[in-house]
Amino acid sequence: MHANLFSIPLWADLLAVGIGALQGATFAAQFRDRRLDLLGVAIIGIATGLGGGLLREILLSQLPAALNTNWYLLVATAAALLGMLLETVFARLSVFITVLDALTIGLYCAIGTTKALAVGLPPVPAVFVGVLSAVGGSILRDLLLGVPIAVMSVGSLYALAAVAGAASLVVFVAVGVPVLVAAIVCVAVTFGVRILAVLFSWSLPEQRRLERIPGIRKP
Repeated sequence: MHANLFSIPLWADLLAVGIGALQGATFAAQFRDRRLDLLGVAIIGIATGLGGGLLREILLSQLPAALNTNWYLLVATAAALLGMLLETVFARLSVFITVLDALTIGLYCAIGTTKALAVGLPPVPAVFVGVLSAVGGSILRDLLLGVPIAVMSVGSLYALAAVAGAASLVVFVAVGVPVLVAAIVCVAVTFGVRILAVLFSWSLPEQRRLERIPGIRKP
């Protein structure tokens, strides 16, 4: 597959960064007990917006796109400040953060999977890169805030939504569907699975310890 077929428009990458930073700062501003200052909230927002992309470029052994141009840091900073300043407004719309979160992982999933295919990764590793790109910002956000990582919590289905989206993109590209269409489908699938999981409380089974192996008696 030729890399030119998978060129990502700058506006699409910046859109993902901006939405991620906005969501991250809005989420962080809710934690009044952490007593975060303005800079702290902004940093968490920026880390959320850029985290997925940084992880993606590290896995692909590339210079992070955020360091290739001024726009990434400028957009992430502006979006984080906007999310912080309008947190009280967004907090009244309980679905707003969930929708932003789902859209963020969808965009990063599509971009990450597409870039992985562009450098020649096979389908399964490309899906892996897409998933880590999708959830990387959320993981970094939760680590900085010192809260349970949402990606690994029961009922989130973050990673599963990203897997479904990335897999759909790989399949569509493999059968000759234009990359732009495949990417849109990826965002829609990821977004849809995440939103449906919230609406209908879908979750994977919680991990359980194997208490007793059949056929083996306790002494």
